[in-house]
Amino acid sequence: MKYLTTMKSILFTFFVLLVGVYSMEAQTVAPKPIAPYTAAVMANGTLYISGQIPIVPETSALITGDITKETEQCMKNIGVLLKQNNLDYEDLVMVNIYMTNMDNYKAINDAYATFFKNKKFPARAAIQIGRLPKDAEVEISGIATKH
Repeated sequence: MKYLTTMKSILFTFFVLLVGVYSMEAQTVAPKPIAPYTAAVMANGTLYISGQIPIVPETSALITGDITKETEQCMKNIGVLLKQNNLDYEDLVMVNIYMTNMDNYKAINDAYATFFKNKKFPARAAIQIGRLPKDAEVEISGIATKH
């Protein structure tokens, strides 16, 4: 019986580690563009990040129905593009947030703010618009530069 309990514990630990590794891997790729554009372009030391909607890169699925999770996915996608260019969220100098419903403003702000560990926020615009690609509810773009 003790052997069985130990094996269950080992298997559970392996599963947790496997899920953790998969989660870390999920942070290393950005979704493929859904139209003729480049996800991010570096020009003269400034990174221009195209609008990111809440697409999960591994599955190309659009997250819907939870504006907090949608915003987090947009920011994760931006984070990957920043990291690929040796930048971080703290290097963002301008962000544009497009939303289809201004009633989501607070929830978007709350989720967005968690990505800035030092609470050093970039300049920003938040705009309600009629419709976004793939009928997403939020899209976030940014400009970053190394300070």
